[in-house]
Amino acid sequence: MRIAAGIRGTKRAQRLGLIAAIGVGAMAFSGCSAINAQSTTANYSASDGVKTNLGSLELRNVLIVSAKADGPGRVLGTFYNTSTSDVTLTISGAQGSSTEVTVTPGAPLVLNGDTDKAILSTVAAPAGAMETLSLTESGPSATSGQLNVPVLDGTLAEYSSMVPTAVPTKTK
Repeated sequence: MRIAAGIRGTKRAQRLGLIAAIGVGAMAFSGCSAINAQSTTANYSASDGVKTNLGSLELRNVLIVSAKADGPGRVLGTFYNTSTSDVTLTISGAQGSSTEVTVTPGAPLVLNGDTDKAILSTVAAPAGAMETLSLTESGPSATSGQLNVPVLDGTLAEYSSMVPTAVPTKTK
């Protein structure tokens, strides 16, 4: 070994080999980002609900909390009005159930179960499934559309107090 170490150019070849190996390794690791999309640039719903834009409204984290299929369901989410006048949003669900909310400009309307009465009398989908809602905006742009939202039940602690109860019916 001492003889090889003493030969002129051996250390130089080792250094060049090490530099080449580091260069190949750096190119291999940086090549992953060249062919794959960066996950930080993906636009997605970061919570349990879904999002959409409807005319002058931006709907974020929209979901329904319901105890069972064909029972009542509470609509949760945050709605932003980007226009300069009030907008009324009609949310229609299964079997003709509907609810309305008025979104004023400049401040988000947060439906979080504490103060809102955005309850659909009937939600067809069971917990864990998706429910199709029809949305109609009556305001400056007067648009409509549909949105598939997740249905959750009271299993998760943050939704347990938001499960609506059935409206009592009068008997004769």
